[in-house]
Amino acid sequence: MSHLMNTYARQPVAFTHGEGVWLFDSNGKRYLDALAGVAVNTLGHAHPEFTAALSAQVGKLIHVSNIYQITEQEQIADKLCALSGMDEAFLCNSGCEANEAAIKLARMYGHSKGIDIPQIIVMEKSFHGRTLATLSATGNRKVQAGFEPLVKGFVRVPYDDITAVEQVAANNPDVVAILVEPVQGEGGVRTPDASYLQGLRKICDANGWLLMLDEVQSGIGRTGKWFAHQHTDIKPDVMTLAKGLGSGVPVGACLTAGKATGTFKPGNHGSTFGGNPLACTAALTTLSIMEKQKLLDHAATLGAWLKQQFQERLGSLQGVVTVRGQGMMIGIELDKPCGELVSKALESGLLINVTADSVIRLVPPLVYTQAEAQQLVDMLCPLVEAFLAQE
Repeated sequence: MSHLMNTYARQPVAFTHGEGVWLFDSNGKRYLDALAGVAVNTLGHAHPEFTAALSAQVGKLIHVSNIYQITEQEQIADKLCALSGMDEAFLCNSGCEANEAAIKLARMYGHSKGIDIPQIIVMEKSFHGRTLATLSATGNRKVQAGFEPLVKGFVRVPYDDITAVEQVAANNPDVVAILVEPVQGEGGVRTPDASYLQGLRKICDANGWLLMLDEVQSGIGRTGKWFAHQHTDIKPDVMTLAKGLGSGVPVGACLTAGKATGTFKPGNHGSTFGGNPLACTAALTTLSIMEKQKLLDHAATLGAWLKQQFQERLGSLQGVVTVRGQGMMIGIELDKPCGELVSKALESGLLINVTADSVIRLVPPLVYTQAEAQQLVDMLCPLVEAFLAQE
């Protein structure tokens, strides 16, 4: 019997190694990875250049305290701000930590404006993390249950509903920010109307609020742009990143621009492990390889092809609600819970995920070849067809 705390309903397989977009178990069976550790393994597994860079860094320096200057941390902050047009970056270890930083920053920003109890607008079906504050911001009662009392200070509205936000603006003078995912990942790979983020930007500008974008899952090339909001012409005041940033090495970031910049001063926020040389080397190497291999254009092109293939092969089936997504972030929504497809796919040598009970989520490594994308389509479609044909 394992001494691990029983916090995961794990699949009955343990992987020993990976190569590209394939994982191998202890029996030598190989699996096509269409999950990428839930949008984490941007470069797949055992990427030669990435492996060499991390090995070299381990041989030099893994960790030092943020009491001292860290060259690699300054370099990744510069790089992220160059790619995004943001002004400052705080380095941490995970998406929930990046979102915690954003929430703290919004509260401090509110206090600086004389608001005693700052409020943040958040969305239904959102997911921002499992720490107490990010859990409270999350729009999913299932993951909140049992952890009450939740942290106060969040006003919830429906996703992709500008009118609901305008109503809050007209009636709540204590709002200081909006926290929103440009694409909801855990909520079912839900993409909003093309004008949604622009509408939120206008409301924030009119009221002096911060627009805070949670790009933990949708950022780092996942949708075919460095950041999903770059499909529009807006820029956030705060943006959070993690998941794909380090290609498997834990690293997150909270970026600020404009009126959010300079909010934190020494002593206001910090992290022991955040931004250490190893994590920052992983992030810098990930971004460098993505640029050299032109993975943004690749994610946009191959992702559009995959989406089209799934629409053609599955879209007209009774029981398929919709196929949606951007780039290599695709959701196939069925009209009934389909969690059993995860284990059925595993048996077939395919790694997928089901979120929001009825949405097959595909977030593959961005290094898929055309042939591997075809394999994904050919492996998954029969599984969905057989599942829907069940009585």
